[in-house]
Amino acid sequence: MTRRRPALLAALTLTAAAALTLSACGGDDSSSDKKDKIAGADTGSEPSTSPSESAPTEVDRPKIKLPTDVTYKFEWDKTGDPVKDAVLHDAEQRIKAVDMAVAEQDALHAAYRFYSEGEAAAGSQKYIQEFVDHKARTTGVTRYYRESVNAKDDGTASLVYCEDQSKSFNKFLKTGKTDVTSATKDSYVLYAGTLRQNSKGVWVTERLVSERGSAKCQP
Repeated sequence: MTRRRPALLAALTLTAAAALTLSACGGDDSSSDKKDKIAGADTGSEPSTSPSESAPTEVDRPKIKLPTDVTYKFEWDKTGDPVKDAVLHDAEQRIKAVDMAVAEQDALHAAYRFYSEGEAAAGSQKYIQEFVDHKARTTGVTRYYRESVNAKDDGTASLVYCEDQSKSFNKFLKTGKTDVTSATKDSYVLYAGTLRQNSKGVWVTERLVSERGSAKCQP
């Protein structure tokens, strides 16, 4: 995953299993071998327009807690469809859970594994481990926008969205230094994922691909 990570944080190569999702949205199935942040927020985040309120309350979900300098702007609107809104909610929570694992320097954190399985979980573990190895975490604000969700009757769903990483950076834990870099076309990333509703009613991400610098996500 890359959120404009510097070269020292080698970008994670995501699995190329959501090609059909990208094709359905007019994209291509090329997966950038850099995919930075799968980010998230909690307290201290900007108010989200995402459908967080639609999450099932009966499930014992992980509590997401992040440093106050890790914030997000989700521009994912409620669809009015409870299934699609639940997909968007759980995808948002996965994003946040991965950044929490980065902040806590735990590549096997239970929170992101609650919201992901298989190839997506393995990819997240590798991504988080890179931060652990370099004693770094994320900082700044990340924006998510231009989402498209398709839920099927068989309990699966596809989700495509854009990420704006132009105001999110790497922060090194030993020095406290933030590596501020200028925005480029590669600051904008297209993601496509496939999700499945598990026995708890949680929409877990199983596969995820990305295209850095996608024309579909440019401002």
